[in-house]
Amino acid sequence: MCGLTGILNCSRDQTADALLATVTRMANTLRHRGPDDSGAWCDPAAGIALGFQRLSIVDLTPAGHQPMVSSCGRFVIVFNGEIYNANELRRELAAQGSSFRGHSDTEVLAEGFATWGIEATVTRCLGMFAIAVWNTQRRELTLIRDRLGKKPLYYGRFGSTLLFGSETKALRAHPAFEASVNRPMLGQFLKYSYLPGGSIYNGVSQLRPGSLMTISLDDNLYWSGQRVDPQCEYWTIHRAVELGLRTPNTESFDSAASSLDTLLTDAVGRRMVADVSLGAFLSGGIDSSLVVALMQKQSSRPVKTFTIGFEEEAYNEAPFAARVASHLKTDHTELYVTAQQARDVIPLLPTIFDEPFADSSQIPTFLVSQLARQHVTVALSGDGGDELFCGYRRYFEAFTGHTVRGLERLGLTEAALVAPQSGASRLAALLRSLPASIRGPLGAMCRTASQLPLRSLATNFRRAAEVLGESGPDERYLRNMSHWRATDQLVIGGEFPDEQTISQCLWPAASARSAAEFQACWQWYDTWRYLPDDILTKVDRTSMAISLEARTPLLDHRVVEFAWTLPHEFKVADGQGKRILRSVLSRYVPTEMFERPKLGFGVPIDSWLRGPLRDWAEDLLDEGRLKREGYLNPRPIRQKWSEHLSGRADWHYLLWDVLMFQAWLAAQSHRSA
Repeated sequence: MCGLTGILNCSRDQTADALLATVTRMANTLRHRGPDDSGAWCDPAAGIALGFQRLSIVDLTPAGHQPMVSSCGRFVIVFNGEIYNANELRRELAAQGSSFRGHSDTEVLAEGFATWGIEATVTRCLGMFAIAVWNTQRRELTLIRDRLGKKPLYYGRFGSTLLFGSETKALRAHPAFEASVNRPMLGQFLKYSYLPGGSIYNGVSQLRPGSLMTISLDDNLYWSGQRVDPQCEYWTIHRAVELGLRTPNTESFDSAASSLDTLLTDAVGRRMVADVSLGAFLSGGIDSSLVVALMQKQSSRPVKTFTIGFEEEAYNEAPFAARVASHLKTDHTELYVTAQQARDVIPLLPTIFDEPFADSSQIPTFLVSQLARQHVTVALSGDGGDELFCGYRRYFEAFTGHTVRGLERLGLTEAALVAPQSGASRLAALLRSLPASIRGPLGAMCRTASQLPLRSLATNFRRAAEVLGESGPDERYLRNMSHWRATDQLVIGGEFPDEQTISQCLWPAASARSAAEFQACWQWYDTWRYLPDDILTKVDRTSMAISLEARTPLLDHRVVEFAWTLPHEFKVADGQGKRILRSVLSRYVPTEMFERPKLGFGVPIDSWLRGPLRDWAEDLLDEGRLKREGYLNPRPIRQKWSEHLSGRADWHYLLWDVLMFQAWLAAQSHRSA
């Protein structure tokens, strides 16, 4: 795992020394992604320069050094990621006459480009990758990103200069970079808590997952601004979904489970190949337990597993992970983290994420990565199971047919919830009396009804009132995924177009849909947007911040494509998702060890903001400060902050979004000063 960056200057007005100095400065900002080696290459006559920071995983010798030139001299490559079928591709290339100096997958890519061409090589690859390759003969730069978006790649054109890199901090190190906030994207960030498919900076884009982009030095249309986005897609989740639905799997459930077991075993086994120490994150949930089980199945010694625990029971998964680790006989390490240790991560977040990012599970994800890095250089994770196998609770919550009036008839009114004499037992009884489909929205953050504090019930009632008042499941789902909604009233000077509903995006001609079709739409949407821009961004930045490579076998694109061929009933049964994953896992771990309510992976931001983080937050949310900065309207923010502090409501999700933008903005101002 590494960091790459580069420059393409169509004016070609810099010397070799100047280009190398600039691209080296850009690459140095990415040293955390690759502390083991570095390199730079340039051709001043073409205005091209490539920079690299290497985390050595496969072929630790100088034969794996980058930037790397193909044996024919035609291609120069920098590559961040891993190609898990590199050995098979190497054998194919050798049979066609290619020779190799070492055994790195980078060299396989370079020789593949020379033999098969760029797109033909990429479509043969199993892996995660961001690649920049320069064709010296055609004077073309091609940028490439893996199918699911595991590895990041940003780019932006500033005048006559194209800049690109693994993180935007590399682009900022170039003197041509202009750091101005994209206000519509800021609105999207505050709505979703992540940046959907873009960057906070004007003029900067992300290469889309499954895409490549070729820019010719002689393309006058591109450099004149008449060709804005020359990206093309070699793979998309949309096509994978359509193909899977058109060609469904016809196996029996047990046979399909065996097929999935075989496929996942192969995907996990390929990700266990490394020339450095390797382990896995283990929460004790279905996805991570299955990954660890399949690792241990293929290992001759105990697999190293890592879990962090918390003092707060509602957030502590360590006991569940310990039971699974004991059963599988892994070499297990757990660390109980204090609240102060978790809060100490917060000042690091603007640097770790480089752009605003507000999924608060960023904190425990960094802590477990930090723990693992003390023992290993590579860690496997279980990300992807929820999106592929219908595992998120929200896939089921959106179908409730109960109205707010119906809740009030049961005595569950907001007034009753906040009344001091109501009593926890009465509230718990009321909540238990509701159907399971509505208990989720009201008590999603708590393990049992009796644990619900009064203010949480009141806040959840208001949220349920909003959600249940929507016109249908699609709208309820979108609302459930949104934080700040009227972002046009929150962000000053932004324009925010209306969004098409999710189901219209996938099935625009359909007038009516079944529950299974709605859930399929939401799975597709989450895999297309939420997975790369939230989940995978979180895992990449937190792990690479301390030079740990994270691998995600459930997101092998073969597994993704297979999952979409499965009948919906293989994923969902009795109002519960991941049916087939549960079946596969039960072959290795007793069911009682993983059949439990999902905790999530969070920290108590709500109470921290009322306590130890109050002064920090108050400073960032100061009305005068917000007015001076000129990005956000203070009034709705101060209202939510006041209600949260008083205990009348729990607005920590919305406040955390604003705080993460404000903290990032402060860090930017500090860097510019």
